[in-house]
Amino acid sequence: MPSELIFGSHLVLGYVAWLLCFGVYVWPRLKSMPLFEAQRAIASLHSFRFFGLVFLLPGVVSPDLPASFATFAAYGDLATGLLAMLALCTARIRPVFWLFVVAFNLVGVTDLVVDYYHATRINLPAQAGELGSMYAIPIIYVPLLMITHIAAFYLLLRPRPQAAS
Repeated sequence: MPSELIFGSHLVLGYVAWLLCFGVYVWPRLKSMPLFEAQRAIASLHSFRFFGLVFLLPGVVSPDLPASFATFAAYGDLATGLLAMLALCTARIRPVFWLFVVAFNLVGVTDLVVDYYHATRINLPAQAGELGSMYAIPIIYVPLLMITHIAAFYLLLRPRPQAAS
């Protein structure tokens, strides 16, 4: 089976598996939480995105992994992770917290969309072996990140019931 087909299948199945898990276990809980708590939970997950810097480590990934993909992916993840950490650190200063929540979600979605664009441009599925042990990041971790960004935006934008007078 060609590596492009395996990579594509893994990516699609990663989304399917996370959507099934998220829909049963995570989404009902997030929707029932106060908005602040739900966004803190999502920020907590995204605060681990500093891990994307691993795309710059030869020996973990191949030194032949195209820099046009690896560099943007690494620093986009780092920026998102740092913004998520700043959101968590400013939880007691609500206006600043909300600013960082919006920022990490905007930066994070932009990072993932541009990573998909770069991966398509360089035909990353045909070079999936260059990811080395980090193959799991785009297959397992990225779908969860994208799903939680979409959930975060939905929660931010959905109408909230008015409090009774």
